[in-house]
Amino acid sequence: MCLPYRDAVATDAVCMVSAQSPTVGWLGPRMNKTDLETEVGDGGDLTSIRLEPLKTIQLPEITSPSRSRSDSDSLPCYRETIKVTRNGLHDIEDRILRITGYYGYYPGYSSHRREEGSDSHAETPASEASRERSQCQSCAGAVLKVLGGLLVVLFVSSSWVGTTQVVQLTFQSFSCPFFITWFSTNWNILFFPLYYSGHLVTTREKQTPIQKIRECSRIFGEDGLTLKLLLKRTAPFSILWTLTNYLYLLALRKLTATDVSALYCCHKAFVFLLSWIVLKDRFMGVRIVAAIMAITGIVMMAYADGFHGDSIIGVALAVGSASTSALYKVLFKMFLGSANLGEAAHFFSTLGFFNLIFISCVPLILYFTKVEHWGSLSTLPWGYLCGVAGLWLAFNILVNVGLVLTYPILISIGTLLSVPGNAAVDVLKHEVIFSVVRLAATCIICLGFLLLLLPEEWDSVTLRFLATFADKKAEEHGEELTESSGHTRSRSRANGAVSIPLA
Repeated sequence: MCLPYRDAVATDAVCMVSAQSPTVGWLGPRMNKTDLETEVGDGGDLTSIRLEPLKTIQLPEITSPSRSRSDSDSLPCYRETIKVTRNGLHDIEDRILRITGYYGYYPGYSSHRREEGSDSHAETPASEASRERSQCQSCAGAVLKVLGGLLVVLFVSSSWVGTTQVVQLTFQSFSCPFFITWFSTNWNILFFPLYYSGHLVTTREKQTPIQKIRECSRIFGEDGLTLKLLLKRTAPFSILWTLTNYLYLLALRKLTATDVSALYCCHKAFVFLLSWIVLKDRFMGVRIVAAIMAITGIVMMAYADGFHGDSIIGVALAVGSASTSALYKVLFKMFLGSANLGEAAHFFSTLGFFNLIFISCVPLILYFTKVEHWGSLSTLPWGYLCGVAGLWLAFNILVNVGLVLTYPILISIGTLLSVPGNAAVDVLKHEVIFSVVRLAATCIICLGFLLLLLPEEWDSVTLRFLATFADKKAEEHGEELTESSGHTRSRSRANGAVSIPLA
């Protein structure tokens, strides 16, 4: 509603009289526009006004022409009593807004806004304190996560170095790599029982083993694990798992632990290439460079000993192990996606059961064909075999637990640190002498591995950091120039010189 200018003037005058006389009430409902014009002179001076005291005011619903009837019906009905303060300031503001037709106005708007502003202003110190407390908690959580990640990195690299070195010790008395692979893979069955034990210790809401198995078997589908899915999903991964470990152990019979662990790090480059081709992941130039560096390191490693038989075969076996490992990870991401700790534990235990049931025939075939001769069961080095299997299981558990507890990049760094760890053991214990070409190849492969760990947005983050650093340098330089000009100006004033500003 919009009033003419004279009506607005009269209304302002009435409001002023109401504010000045606390005993005078508001205009009665019987006073209309005609009465107001007769009471107010042509000059706008208020001559006489008939006012009646009013205890309560019934305000009609205010609707805007732009709103529909349904919108006005949805608005609350503001037929309430207006609170009169000592100075009448809130009532005057509310009445002016109502009479002038302020869009969206309701009685008490100004007072409510003022109260809300005062409340928000009063809550500011508390909100700042809670914000500071949350920031401190987040910083403390990040620090604890990094420290825990460093411990996980240490354990991951130690377990992988221990596995590689114990395998080489086992080969001195028992050179049967497939039997060692089969025996170690059977220990994966213990993964889910260990996870369930941790669940019982750390969780208040306990679940039965059947309930937990059904919950974790959703990684295979909504229907859980069936015989068809066991053969369809588990069989390919079990074969790739066995080939990866078997080729890795065969390579350890031809090369040193340092060379094999360095060549195995090339699986990161193969994962990127397969993901780019099969999964259509984002193309990154730096990762292409890292893959080229990995291939260069492989060629240099093969050339280190002059391309003779054992070196070429060992490099080929190690690269084959890295390739099957990359194919295993890409297929897992394609068919099963990401998995939490419980689903990973269930999957590894399923691999162990599949290996025990369906692949146990392969060691027997190798035994009867005299490809791998065991001898009697009492002569087997059970201590070394259990050590390899236990360290291998610990490595897999630490990798999957570390992905939950800390940052995934730290787990990859832990795998990379196995290269200098194996090098230290080879030099100190086995007295291995590395050639310059072999060392250069190892360093190139490790550098390519580190480049593959860069995040996808590393270029934009780096440019943003450099721009911020340049801005800070420019500000510091400007402050230095200001200070130096101030010193020069004060020195000139002391000498009686006058500085004339240039146009």
